[in-house]
Amino acid sequence: MIPRAPRRSFRLAGLLAAWLLPAVSAFAAFGLVAAPDYYQVDTGAGLVFKVRRTDNGSNTQSAGDIMSLVWNGVEYQDQHRGSQMTSGFDYLYTGVSAVTVGATVVADRYIKITVQAGNLTHYYLARSGYPHIYMGTCFTTEPNIHGLVRYILRIPAGLLPDGPGPSDIRNTTGAIESADIFGRPDGTTRSKHYSNQRLKDWSCIGATGANVGIWIVRDNNEGGSGGPFYRCLLNQCGVNQEITYIVNYGEAQTEAFRTGILNTYTAVFTTGAAPSTPIDTAWFSSMDLAGYLAPSGRGSITGAGIDGRDPACAYTVGFANTTAQYWTAAAPANGSFTCEGMRPGAYTLTIYKNELAVYTAPVTVSAGPATKLNTLTITADPGAVTALWRIGIWDGSPAEFRNGTSITTMHPSDVRLASWNPGTFVVGSSDNASFPCYQWKAINGRQAVQFTLTAAQAAAARTVRIGLTCAYAGARPKVTVNSWNSPIPGPSVQPATRTLTVGTYRGNNTTYIFNVPASALVAGTNTLTILPVSGTTGTGYLSPGYSIDCIDFY
Repeated sequence: MIPRAPRRSFRLAGLLAAWLLPAVSAFAAFGLVAAPDYYQVDTGAGLVFKVRRTDNGSNTQSAGDIMSLVWNGVEYQDQHRGSQMTSGFDYLYTGVSAVTVGATVVADRYIKITVQAGNLTHYYLARSGYPHIYMGTCFTTEPNIHGLVRYILRIPAGLLPDGPGPSDIRNTTGAIESADIFGRPDGTTRSKHYSNQRLKDWSCIGATGANVGIWIVRDNNEGGSGGPFYRCLLNQCGVNQEITYIVNYGEAQTEAFRTGILNTYTAVFTTGAAPSTPIDTAWFSSMDLAGYLAPSGRGSITGAGIDGRDPACAYTVGFANTTAQYWTAAAPANGSFTCEGMRPGAYTLTIYKNELAVYTAPVTVSAGPATKLNTLTITADPGAVTALWRIGIWDGSPAEFRNGTSITTMHPSDVRLASWNPGTFVVGSSDNASFPCYQWKAINGRQAVQFTLTAAQAAAARTVRIGLTCAYAGARPKVTVNSWNSPIPGPSVQPATRTLTVGTYRGNNTTYIFNVPASALVAGTNTLTILPVSGTTGTGYLSPGYSIDCIDFY
C-alpha cells in the first residue's frame, strides 16, 4: 500500500529554462499542493488539475478520480462525476474498495501521483512546462467487476461540443438495442460503439470547443489485446463529452488479456488543434513506474521484404505473444518492414493481407541490435487459388460489399444503409457492392448466387469456399447448389459478445469449405444459396449472423 503524503506545498521558481517552454512565464509556477481531500498539480503551462484523495461514498466521485481540470482559467471537469478508470477505482475488483493515493515531486521537474486499487496501479504524471496529464496503468490481474480496463475523461458537452458525430447521442429518441444504441427522429442511429476505429489507424482521439481541444494520445498499445485491426469505442457525447482510452475491452475479444505491462496514454490540452504525436515519454525511465521498460531494454525487427503480395492490397506485419503485441506497415514497393521498441522475447510473426493472416513464423527479439530477417514468402493466401468465379476479395474485411464501408459507424437498421435484401447475385453482371456484407438468419437468411457452367466445367466436382471475418450467436453458413444440400458445419469459434451491431466485423477469420459433387451441377445456369444456421435463436439484427470476407467457386 502507498502511504498518503502529509500536507505540504511545493513551488518551483518561475525561472524555467527557455528550452522547456519559451512562454512559460505567462503561467503560474509548476508545483504540487497536498490538501486533505485532493492533490493539486500546476503544470506551469496553463493546466491545473486535482486528483481526489478521499472517497465520498459514491463511485461517481471516488478516490483516484480527477476532480478538476482547469485549462487557461476555465474548469472543464464535470463537477458531478470524476474522470476515472471505468466506473471508479473502488469498483474494479470484487471485495476491493480501499484505494490509496500518494504523490511525490521528482527532480524538481516532474510530479507523480500514484493510485493503488487492488492489483491495479494507475499513475498521473506531470512534466514542468507541458499542458499534459501523462497517465499509465499497470494491472497484474484483470479487474473482474466489469472485465475491462478503460479510462474516461468526462467534460461537460456544452464546453466541449464538437466530437465524433457517430457517437453523439444528444437529440436521440431512445435506445433501439440494449441500453447503448440510440435512434434519431430521422431514422439514423448513434452509439458510443460507432466511434470505433481500427487500432492501427489512430494515434489520438478528442473533441473541441471554443479555444480548446482535449485529446488522449495513445502509446504503442503493447499491453492491449486484439492486434492492429481491433476496434473498440473511443467516445460518447451526451451530457458529457466522454473521451475514452481502452486498454482492453469486453466485446469481440479474440485473445486473452495481457497483464503486467505499463499501458501509457496522455491527456493533452490545446487551443483546438490536434496534438503532434507521438508524445515524448522517454523521461518515464526516471519515474519508478510498475510495468515500465525503458527504451534501452528494448529491441527491434527488420525484414528485407515480402514476396507473393497482391499489389492491390496493403500489408501489415504483426508480432504477438502472451506478454505484448506490436505491428508495423510493410512498404508498398517491396514489403520491407521495421518494428521498433519491442520487449525482448519470442513472438509469432504474422503477415496480414489487409486484415487476413497469410503467413506466420516464430521470431525472437533481443534487447539492443535489430533482429534481421531475410525476404519472407507468403504461403497461405486463399486468393492465390484460381477460381471459376469469386465474389469479394480474400483480405479479412467485408468493406467491398454492400454497406461494408458504413457498418462500423451505424446500426444495421440505419436508414442511410442500402437494403440487406438486394436479390439474386448474378456472376458476371452483378458487382461486389451488390452483395450484402452481413447476413442474418432473421433478416436476409437466403442469399442466392446464380452462375453459368460449361458442360466441361459441370462434369467435375467443385469447391465452394466462404470466408467469414466474424459471427454472432454461433452462426455459420450452409449452402445448397441446385437441389444438393451441404452438411451443416461444426460449431462456430467466434467471440460470444455482440459484434455486428456494435460497429465491428473483427473476429476470428474462418473459412468454410463445401465439396460439391459433379452430380449437383448442370451445364448452363446453376444456383448457389447461402443460409446462416445456428443452434441459437434470436430476432432481427440480433439473430445469428456473420460478416463475409469472400466467396468463391473452383
